[in-house]
Amino acid sequence: MDRRTFIALGAASGALLASPAVQAAQPVIKKRYQNGTSPWPICLDTATVRPASLREKVKIAATAGYDAIEPWDGELAEFEAGGGNLKDLGKEIRDLGLFVPSVIGLWNALPPTRELFEESLTDTRRRMRMAADIGSEHIQTIPNTVGDNYNQQWVSRRYRDLIELAKNDYGLHAALVFVKYFPLKTLGQAMAVALDANHPDAMVIPDTYHMHISEGGFEGLPLISGKSIAIFQFADAPATPAIGQLEDSHRVYPGDGILPLTKVLRDLKATGFEKCVSLELYNPEYWKQDLQQVAETGLRKTLAVIREAGV
Repeated sequence: MDRRTFIALGAASGALLASPAVQAAQPVIKKRYQNGTSPWPICLDTATVRPASLREKVKIAATAGYDAIEPWDGELAEFEAGGGNLKDLGKEIRDLGLFVPSVIGLWNALPPTRELFEESLTDTRRRMRMAADIGSEHIQTIPNTVGDNYNQQWVSRRYRDLIELAKNDYGLHAALVFVKYFPLKTLGQAMAVALDANHPDAMVIPDTYHMHISEGGFEGLPLISGKSIAIFQFADAPATPAIGQLEDSHRVYPGDGILPLTKVLRDLKATGFEKCVSLELYNPEYWKQDLQQVAETGLRKTLAVIREAGV
């Protein structure tokens, strides 16, 4: 083969490999985490090791091997009140190999009247600013003040306002949570508000524990797109007390309870969800123990459930 023919064949091969049809046929290799065990980064909700200081929680998460950490607005405010700089802390978090997918959260941000909504914006902006300073991607919008028999259209419109405010002024994504103890209790109710917000950045934050205790259940999860989920809160529930008597304090390590977590994770994977799974435990019995060990046990048990799910 002469040089001219070799060059021509090489050019033709390169053009073929670069063609859209060939590129489309190539398998897409998705990033995995935790030494290949998980398709999602694993996050530590700081409430899991609540008695520690915020800086201690960051070190605990990094030492245990988590990918991310999810703090609360109250501890960010406390950190600043003690003279700390959240931008510097955000750099420390990144230097330790962690990131902040979400901050909890925007309390009282969805009240039922225009006057109360306008009044709430001062605290909402303060919380958004703190979340942005620490480098968070999302901030959780908490419907604790929507009111009984809330007006879904009103809540959706105000949620849309918060999405725009977070995005345009703070570079954040505002995502909506649901909590059994608030009027907006289930994944279905949260999705209804998000859909009616009519905004491409509307998202929800499912929580396996509240999916269970709200009795909204798990079968609706495959019906939604993973793109509509900002972060996935993860915990198990014990067999006793009865479901109507379960409090957040009864949360247990994944795999130690009765929830169908392996099926839930398979369904979650099928939605196309690619963001964080966050371990969220408010169990005071764990708070009495060695917090580093609690974090490490939580990660180990979370990964064991992921392996069992085969995702």
